[in-house]
Amino acid sequence: MTKEFYIDCDGVRLHAKLDRPTEAGRGPLCILIHGFTGHMEEDHIIAAQKAMNDAGVSVLRAEMYGHGGSDGEFRNHTLYKWVTNALAVVRYAQKLPFVTDLYLSGHSQGGLLTMLIGGMCAEAFKAILPLSPAWMIPENARDGSLLGITFDENHIPEKIVSDSWELSGDYIRVARAIHVEDEIARYDGPVVIIHGDDDETVPFSYAEKAGELYKNARVIPIHGDDHCFTRHLPEMAEAIRTFFEEEKSGGAE
Repeated sequence: MTKEFYIDCDGVRLHAKLDRPTEAGRGPLCILIHGFTGHMEEDHIIAAQKAMNDAGVSVLRAEMYGHGGSDGEFRNHTLYKWVTNALAVVRYAQKLPFVTDLYLSGHSQGGLLTMLIGGMCAEAFKAILPLSPAWMIPENARDGSLLGITFDENHIPEKIVSDSWELSGDYIRVARAIHVEDEIARYDGPVVIIHGDDDETVPFSYAEKAGELYKNARVIPIHGDDHCFTRHLPEMAEAIRTFFEEEKSGGAE
């Protein structure tokens, strides 16, 4: 069963859907967040949601500022805005009366957000699941590049333009100020990183590096798959379902 609504974040409406397993009572919930230019109805987000539901986990899908049905223009979104949005979603989830354990998962820039919020609210989550996390964005922004577009890091342009999107230079200013390693160090709980090892957008080496930096991480490669798991989507979904079924049975570390 699905409930569609909005979550308020300081006057910004965040489009959300709550998907619960059939006849669900009290139990776990996972917040699930899309990536850069993405939305909650993408194939890989739906596959992840259904895998969680199949394992008996409720899912709160939320769209961040400037994406999907949420308020704001894409060109004006920044990682700071997304962090503020995600904190509002976490507060909403924590107040739901049926929730026993809370999890957090996100894809690409949503995976980066998962890593940031995981450290900021470490006590809130039983585990976090970054999917193809694009946590190289701040590092690349400091070096003068964003998703293949280069710029002078000493003179940030008014806007960054690609063939399919445009961003304010504020996105770069914010990204450069973020150091993901700080939040990695703050999270001691279980981390499951699922990443295609043929990812053309975020090299698989970033998943391996994150796996080494976290205190309690497992990296699950989806062999031969790309950034959005278009080649082996069922394998990605199965990895998620298996993790949550292990959690239910007490078999996961």
